[in-house]
Amino acid sequence: MTLSTRVRPASPAVPEVDFADGNRGRRCLLDALLLGAACGVGGLAAAWPMAAVAACALSLLAALVWVRPATAAYLLIGVTPLVAGIDRGELIPFFRPNEALALFLGATLAGRWVFGLRSGAVRWVRPGAVDVAVVVMAVTNSISPLLTMAVRGREITTDDLLYSLVLWKLVGVYLIVKFAVRTAREVHVCLVISVAVACVVAVIGIVQGLDLFGVRDFLAEYYAPFGSSSAIQARPRGGSTLSLPAAAADFLIMNLAVASGLWLRGRRYTVVFGAAVALLIAGTLAAGEFSSTLGLVLGLVTLAVVAGSLGLLGFFAVLLIGGGLAVWPVIAERLQGFAHASGIPPSWVGRLMNLKTYFWPDLSAHGNFLLGVRPSARVPVPTQVTGYVWIESGYAWLLWGGGIPLLLSFLFFVWAAGTRGWHVARTRPDAVGAAGTGAVVAVVLITVLMVFDPHLTYRGSADAAFALIALTTAAVPLRRIGSAEQHRPQHRVNG
Repeated sequence: MTLSTRVRPASPAVPEVDFADGNRGRRCLLDALLLGAACGVGGLAAAWPMAAVAACALSLLAALVWVRPATAAYLLIGVTPLVAGIDRGELIPFFRPNEALALFLGATLAGRWVFGLRSGAVRWVRPGAVDVAVVVMAVTNSISPLLTMAVRGREITTDDLLYSLVLWKLVGVYLIVKFAVRTAREVHVCLVISVAVACVVAVIGIVQGLDLFGVRDFLAEYYAPFGSSSAIQARPRGGSTLSLPAAAADFLIMNLAVASGLWLRGRRYTVVFGAAVALLIAGTLAAGEFSSTLGLVLGLVTLAVVAGSLGLLGFFAVLLIGGGLAVWPVIAERLQGFAHASGIPPSWVGRLMNLKTYFWPDLSAHGNFLLGVRPSARVPVPTQVTGYVWIESGYAWLLWGGGIPLLLSFLFFVWAAGTRGWHVARTRPDAVGAAGTGAVVAVVLITVLMVFDPHLTYRGSADAAFALIALTTAAVPLRRIGSAEQHRPQHRVNG
């Protein structure tokens, strides 16, 4: 073999171009910004040391979320149940702590998304039925009723504007979890964090209901709704760190389903699983809510149906009896309500009277149920301890806050989220399937208990429900073993 070399004619000299010069201005600007930021932090540290520490901590957190987006989901799922009961403006001006956290994490992920969009690293994903459902539900609870009020000439209050943002906050939670979590492993971490925090919430709720170790006094100091500690001190109910017993019970039932889903897919750590489920059942009963007890039974039956294992009901029945005995003082206190002359607890009578007095007349007048009355779900009543009366019927709230469009969008959401959760729970043998199990139980729980209260928007438990639903749509599909090898391109080596 001979090696031949072709000699090309000399070409005219081309001046060399320093491509780095094109970025020199940009780098100088970046250096100037970093220098200015360093000077600003230094000045802030001298004047307000704590503010400087907070700024540095937030910067580090933003950097961590930027590099590891799943951290946003971990924080949101883990922190929200522990601080959701703290009043707005108590620690952070205008916001609840979990709302401020969600806003910060969402802004960081949005900045990361915009940066990736400019660099071409982000691809547009076609929205699914669940994505459409959550957005439509938020629109029919905010934009639609506000436009209706404007056309009718009704005054739009600050309360209306704030309540119109409630479902948008849940949309934000859904999007943060959906776009932050990308793998089944990250889904598993999210679920473990959620169950662990639920156990903490359950312990606090049980101790609160039994009035032990001064926990009730601590919660009355920092978790009193609207600053009214009597709501916690006077009632032997386990609202825990969510400050609302029904919300705490919903949250615990959802995580009971998640824990069961994880155990059924691994059959490991049986003792830990049994202890966690027993704790969550006792915590739910410690909430002292009749609707929550109904929700617990409904959740257990739904869980057994989704898992295809009706034998679980016997195991749950034993734990249900044991949990009832453990928190019997709370249950006995609630049963005393039936000892009144009417045979009906006073709270039930008051709930019905409030609906008849403050909500049903406006809802039925002038066809208001068609497009809704207003987004605000409460009426100022000075004689009440908190100063307000809330709508204590979830389906009445749907008609009040958005009329028939909001009711239909809620039913569409139930169908889309329930169908997605059922499909994932029945087809995925990993943590995503466990998230699907929790999502189905959450959807069934909310749909049924909406007869009594607007469980769709309960702080803490609603966040958990939307996070579970997001986890069923977040992770990439499982790859079949060998599929990567089958589709891997073959490289031929020429010699």
